[in-house]
Amino acid sequence: MSDPGAVHAVIADLSAEGEELDRLVAELDDGGWSLDTPAAGWTVAHQIAHLAWTDRAALLAVTDADAFAVEVEKALAAPDRFVDEGAEEGAALPPAELLARWRDGRERLREALLGVPPGGRFPWYGPPMSAPAMATARLMETWAHAQDVADALGVVRTPTARLRHVAWIGHRARGYAYLARGEQPPAEPVRVELVAPDGEVWAFGPEDAAQRVTGTALDFCLLVVQRVHRDDTGLRAEGADAEHWLRIAQAFAGPAGAGRAPGGGAR
Repeated sequence: MSDPGAVHAVIADLSAEGEELDRLVAELDDGGWSLDTPAAGWTVAHQIAHLAWTDRAALLAVTDADAFAVEVEKALAAPDRFVDEGAEEGAALPPAELLARWRDGRERLREALLGVPPGGRFPWYGPPMSAPAMATARLMETWAHAQDVADALGVVRTPTARLRHVAWIGHRARGYAYLARGEQPPAEPVRVELVAPDGEVWAFGPEDAAQRVTGTALDFCLLVVQRVHRDDTGLRAEGADAEHWLRIAQAFAGPAGAGRAPGGGAR
């Protein structure tokens, strides 16, 4: 994505995704911030704290590689705890302070990403990232954690065209989903055709692939961020590889997630 206009567009979509979640939490009282979400042990405050913590890590990666390297060392020293510890630290703050910290971090990251020169790359917990790749990953994670918050609040969100970014990274991360489970990714590609919120069809992968996945973009996106169980989607898989992928799909980095139990998905 070398076109500056396209880069700015995905960063704008990232900002819009954050603003939508901001509207969900901005007027919550202390009881609302303390509500449990579907993520075990995480309240609404934990969800926002996690996003604020990850935005800060992304900002360091973009602006201060040496400081980010220190954060990577911390993660390597406590691989099973560093994410939860970051969320717990932020969740302990007064809600107004946590909200202000998250807002400030979002804006600073937006400005930093806009300032990355074309073709520029910076370190991350996995392979080096470009500005559009980082914006896409942050959008995916913001949308996923916003779903947890919406579930806790009993809010049904209206899907938007921004889901295309989540669908894209979900398809692109197919091989990683296997590797995260110690499995060898199949060589045969998968064609994914999804009905977008406006009725358009989004397609990823070779048109002539025998392995295929079809359904709504919302179902696919909820599945690849593990906010719905495979059996609770209307996705159709053609081919054993396609079906197995849907059972293990994940768009996010890190260890293989447990996902949602059947009947517990977001709708």
